[in-house]
Amino acid sequence: MNELPQQLVNGLLLGSMYGLVAIGYTMVYGIVQLINFAHGEIFMTGAFGALTVHLYILPDGTSMLIALPLMLIGAVFVSVTVAVGAERFAYRPLRGAPRLAPLITAIGLSLALQQAVWAWYPGAKSKITFPQIDGGPFHLGSVTLQTGDIFLLVAAPISMAILAFFVMRTRTGRGMQATAQDPDTAKLMGVNTDRIIVIAFALGAVFAAVGAVANGLKYGDIDFRMGFILGLKAFTAAVLGGIGNIYGAMIGGVVLGVAETLATAFIADVPGLEKLGSQSWADVWAFILLILVLLFRPQGLLGERVADRA
Repeated sequence: MNELPQQLVNGLLLGSMYGLVAIGYTMVYGIVQLINFAHGEIFMTGAFGALTVHLYILPDGTSMLIALPLMLIGAVFVSVTVAVGAERFAYRPLRGAPRLAPLITAIGLSLALQQAVWAWYPGAKSKITFPQIDGGPFHLGSVTLQTGDIFLLVAAPISMAILAFFVMRTRTGRGMQATAQDPDTAKLMGVNTDRIIVIAFALGAVFAAVGAVANGLKYGDIDFRMGFILGLKAFTAAVLGGIGNIYGAMIGGVVLGVAETLATAFIADVPGLEKLGSQSWADVWAFILLILVLLFRPQGLLGERVADRA
C-alpha cells in the first residue's frame, strides 16, 4: 500500500493526458455526430510540430523556459491546421452522407497522416528524442514527480478552465451549445453552423496539441504511430465520461488513467497473475473497462448530453 499514492498520481497524470485528447472527440461528436478517428493523428502531428520548432526554428542551446511556449505555439498551429483542413476537405463534403461514409473517411485520413509523417519527416521511421525540461525529480512525501509531470498537472486544469469559460460565457460558446442541441434551429436563429463546426475542430486540436507536448515531455520521445493507441484510449475516455459531454471527457480520462495504472501496478503482485499486470496488458485493461461501461452504463458516467439526431 506504500506505493498507492504514487500510482494514484501516475493515474491522474495519464488520465489528464487522455482527457485532453478526449475533449476533441467529444466536442466534434456533440456538434456533428461524427467520431473523428483521425483525432489521434492530429495529436501526433502536434508533437511533430513542437519538435520542428525546437529543431529547425530555435537556435541551438535555447533555454526550455523560452522554447516551451514557442513549441506549444508550433504544436497548436500544426494540429489546428490539420484539423481544420480535414473538416473542410474531408468531412464537410460528406456532411449529408450516411454516417458510415465520414467514419471510413476518418479511418483513411488517420492512416494517411501516419504514412505522410513516416515518409516525409526526417528520422520519423524510428522514435525521435523529444527535448526535456531540466530539473527534478521532485519529491512530495512518497510521491515522485518529474518536470514533465509538473507541466501536465498545470496545463490540464488550466485548459479545462479556459474551455469551461469559453463554452459557458462567450457568444461563440453559446452558439456551440445551440448547434449541439439542434443545428437546424440554431441556423434559423442566425448561428453560422459551419463556423461553429470549424471552431469545434480547432478547439479539439488545441487540446490535442497541449496533450502531445505533455506526452513528449513525459516519455521523452515521439513517433509517427503514437496517436493510434492513445487516440483509441482517448475515445474510450470520451465514451466512459459520456460522449458529447466535455466535462465527462476529462473525468472519463482520469478514471481510465487511474484504473489502468492501478491494474498494471497491483495485479502484477498477485501470484500467478504477473503477466496480466505487465505494461503490455495496460491497453487490454483499458478496453475491458470500456466494454463494462458499454454493457452496464452505455450513456457514460455523466450521461450523453446531446440528443440523437439520426
